Amino acid sequence: MDIFWVAIGVAAFLIFFLSMGTWIFASMLAVSIASLLLLGDFQPDRIGLIFSRILYRASNSWELSAIPLFILMGELIFRSNLSERLFKGLVPLTSHLPGGILHTNVLGCTLFAAVSGSSAATTATIGKITTQELKARGYDRNLSIGSLAGAGSLGLLIPPSIVMIVYGVQAEVSISQLFMAGVIPGLLIAVLYALYIIARSVLSPHLAPKQEIPGQTIWQSLVLLSPILVLICIVIGSIYTGIATPSEAAAVGVAATLVLLSLERQLNISLLIEALKGTLITTIMVCSLLVTAMLLSTAMGYLHLPRELAAWIAGQNFSPLMLLVALAVFYIVLGLFLDGISITVMSLPITLPIVIMAGFDPIWFGIFLIIMIELGQITPPVGFNLFVLQSLTGESISRVALAAFPFFILMCIAAVIISIWPDIALWLPRYMTQ
Repeated sequence: MDIFWVAIGVAAFLIFFLSMGTWIFASMLAVSIASLLLLGDFQPDRIGLIFSRILYRASNSWELSAIPLFILMGELIFRSNLSERLFKGLVPLTSHLPGGILHTNVLGCTLFAAVSGSSAATTATIGKITTQELKARGYDRNLSIGSLAGAGSLGLLIPPSIVMIVYGVQAEVSISQLFMAGVIPGLLIAVLYALYIIARSVLSPHLAPKQEIPGQTIWQSLVLLSPILVLICIVIGSIYTGIATPSEAAAVGVAATLVLLSLERQLNISLLIEALKGTLITTIMVCSLLVTAMLLSTAMGYLHLPRELAAWIAGQNFSPLMLLVALAVFYIVLGLFLDGISITVMSLPITLPIVIMAGFDPIWFGIFLIIMIELGQITPPVGFNLFVLQSLTGESISRVALAAFPFFILMCIAAVIISIWPDIALWLPRYMTQ
């Protein structure tokens, strides 16, 4: 069968199952089976044999053990008062900047992202404190909500990141190098956000009124920030120094979090049970998507779809720039309807062979992809950060989306910057592995 009609058939199957309201993992499983049966003329017993091997291999991947551990770490922190301490520690450090404590959104999310791995958890944890504080102190509502929506998405880019682990497993690249590659681009986006807040506040001082903040020394601020800083050093430091793999670092991070909460006298049975429940639900969702995505990837491989599409695109002589623009539009459109993990696992079987054939580094492409996914976090109708902020603030989803739009543009600028200068993402992995 002509590869064009195979691609049309696979897309039609996927659209059909998703439009029926079927769960995404079930849709991918159904598409895999239907594609091999109807488009590849495979017998059911052969499909069962192929899928049983893939299921066993996928579910026994050591790298996947990091996912529930990092999720548990974020759940434990989310359900403690560490976010309140983080805010109180950042207020004196930011109050003298143009924009004042609006910067706690950006800095707070940047720091919390380094121990969370989740965009929604980062937004919810920082937002439950800053949204009410900034409103009570007279800061501009749109700038407050928008900066939190944009900065909360850094939970996907600044390591440890659940999406990075998923990408690393699927693309078969080093997760440690992906973690390293995300640091500088994540900080670049945070700086762009901070500069935007400063510029808006200088041009329109009423957006961030000057206020007297009760005296607090730098040392007092560092004491309040110390739990988060210690966890960052333990988790990220153990990976970058080569002491631990990402999976081992996740286990160490959970242990350190439990010890820290015990010392803070916050650890109790109720908190632990709630954290384990949240971890179980999220882990099942992530791993079911990942395993069925591997089945879909295998099915596409048997149909020769990635190879043929990659060859077709190579034959069109697209320039690398045009290919990137096309992929950016493709991922932004997907981000309107799907979450980040679903986008990653559903698209990589098609896009990864294409970008590798075009000469792009798979580590760099992982960072580019995550920035595209971050854009989807702050765009309706399925922008998770927007729904989190709607529940936190009580504002309409349209207002939250409009407030986030300037930060959507800033993230697009960051994607352009790392596309022009890819070493922004690749320098740290090369330096740390020398």
